[in-house]
Amino acid sequence: MRLRKVKHAREIIDAHPETVVLNPSDYKGKWKLLFNNENPIHLEIGMGKGKFIIEKALNNPDINFIGIEKYDSVIVRACEKLINNPLPNVLLINDDAANIINFFENGEIHHIYLNFSDPWPKKRHIKRRLTNPTYLKLYQDILAENGCLEIKTDNQKLFEYTVKEVNNFPLKIEEISLDLHKSEYNETNITTEYEERFKQLNKPIYYLKARF
Repeated sequence: MRLRKVKHAREIIDAHPETVVLNPSDYKGKWKLLFNNENPIHLEIGMGKGKFIIEKALNNPDINFIGIEKYDSVIVRACEKLINNPLPNVLLINDDAANIINFFENGEIHHIYLNFSDPWPKKRHIKRRLTNPTYLKLYQDILAENGCLEIKTDNQKLFEYTVKEVNNFPLKIEEISLDLHKSEYNETNITTEYEERFKQLNKPIYYLKARF
């Protein structure tokens, strides 16, 4: 999928460090100081334009949320939303998910969301999938004891791969669905922008929640 370049995205992001943390490695182990409270921290990796994380934060004021997105032309849309309607429990990071170990201390995160990650379908790109063992180890390192990993995808092959890798890891699957929007778990589901399009097309969404 071709990414449309957003004019002045970098300038907007750099002008709002209160929304997009420009030096996240400086806050490793200190995010609660930045939020100025002791609330648990939830992390969305690949948070896109911010619909999911913003709605989550609005519905859960007693939880702090951090969204990470590597494309500035995408994260700038979430940044703009938060500029217009600030939320004290949301911060963003414009960086690659591979670097999360540099941003968070062991056990600092309580919940991780992977929503519609790039499936990287070719075998030579398996190492880039956000549910491969290398990434699962990163999640295990930064998650607190009994921390959760929650995944949604429209890609069946990626989901099958993910279930296999999760079962090979010290993770216990607590919830799983092959059609989220028709399952009991949909009652509390918050959709992403991407998910809304598939919902209108009545395409199944695969869902998994597992705990370390």
